[in-house]
Amino acid sequence: MASHREPSFLPGIELSRVLYEEAVRPLLDECFPGLPYAAARLGPGSEVLGFDTARSADHDWGPRLDLFLAPADAAAHGEKIRRLLADRLPKEIRGWPTHFGPADDPLDPAAHMAATEGPVDHRVLIHDLTAWLTEEAGFDASAAEPSARDWLAIPQQKLAGITAGAVHHDGPGLLSTARRRLARYPEQVWRHVLACQWQRISQEEAFVGRCAETGDALGSAVVTARLVRDLMRLSLLMERHYVPYTKWLGGAFARLDTAGALTPALLGALAATEYPERERHLCAAYEAVADRQNALGLIAPVDPTPRPYHSRPYLVLHAERFARPLAASVTDPELRGLPLTGAVDQWADSTDVLMGRDAGALRAATAAVSGF
Repeated sequence: MASHREPSFLPGIELSRVLYEEAVRPLLDECFPGLPYAAARLGPGSEVLGFDTARSADHDWGPRLDLFLAPADAAAHGEKIRRLLADRLPKEIRGWPTHFGPADDPLDPAAHMAATEGPVDHRVLIHDLTAWLTEEAGFDASAAEPSARDWLAIPQQKLAGITAGAVHHDGPGLLSTARRRLARYPEQVWRHVLACQWQRISQEEAFVGRCAETGDALGSAVVTARLVRDLMRLSLLMERHYVPYTKWLGGAFARLDTAGALTPALLGALAATEYPERERHLCAAYEAVADRQNALGLIAPVDPTPRPYHSRPYLVLHAERFARPLAASVTDPELRGLPLTGAVDQWADSTDVLMGRDAGALRAATAAVSGF
C-alpha cells in the first residue's frame, strides 16, 4: 500500500464504476473511438457479491474492471488497450492506488495495491467475451441458451459471479444477453436440483441420532453441521438464488426471506452439546423448510411434521418424501430419470475443482456422474 493514510472504504463495485467513468472510458473514447465493448466488474471477488469490507483491501481488491470485446477486437486491440491504460491511468482513484504489486511474502500469491512512479500494473482486464464465458460457464451464453447438460456442469458460485456484480456499459449488448440467460435456473432444472438437494438431506438426517446413540458426540455434531449447510443451500435454491463460495454462504443466507425464521433453529442445532436439544432444533428447521417447499406449489403438499426414523427412536423429516415427487414432476427428457446427484456443486466439494479453469473437465465429470 501507499505510505499515506488509507482512504475511506468505498464498496468495490462503486470503485469500479468510478474507475470506468472517470479514467477508462475517456481514454477509450479518445484512442479507440467507436470500438464496441462492455465494461463490468464480474467473476470472483467479494465485491461482486456485495460482501466486501475494509478488510478486503488487503489483497485482490481495489480499482478493478473487466472489459469485454468481440474475439477479433480482443486479438487486435487487447494488448494496445492494456499498454494505453498502463501508461495513462491516474495513479490513484478516490485515494486508492490503481497499481498492483506482489506481496513481500513469497507464499502470498495475491495482488496488493501499491504506489508507483512508473507504468501502472493495473487490474483492468481485457477479455475476449466468447473465451471468458466459455472458461467460466463451459459455453458461450451470449450466443445460445444453455442446455440441461450445460446447467448441471456450471458451479453455482461461477453462475453467481457472472450474474451478480455490475455492468457499467454494454455497447454490443451480448454480455447483458448472457447474464439474462444465466440469471436463474429454468423451471425444469430448478425442480431437478431441488430434488437432488432434498435427497442429500434424506441421506444423512438419521445419522445425527445414530451417532449420538453410539456415544459418538463429535460425529453427531459433524453430521448436524453438514445438514445445517445443506438446509441453507436448499433455502437459497428455493428462493432462486445461486449458492455462493463457502465463505459467503452465511451472508447470502441472511438476505433470504426465510432467514429470520430459520436462523435461530440452525444456530441452536450447531450450538447444542446434547442430542435431544440438537434434534429439537433440527426438527424445527426441517419443518420450516418443508413449509417453504410446500408454499412453492411445485408438488402436492407434503406433511412437514418430523417423525421417527422407521423403528428407531430418532426424529427426522424423511426428506425423500420431497425428493421423489419433485423428481417425478420433471418432464424435460434430458433430466427426467437422471440419478439424483444434481449439479456439479451438489456432489463435488473441492475449491480447486469448482473454481478451476478447466470447464471441459467439469462437463466430462458431470456427464459421467449424471449418466448423460
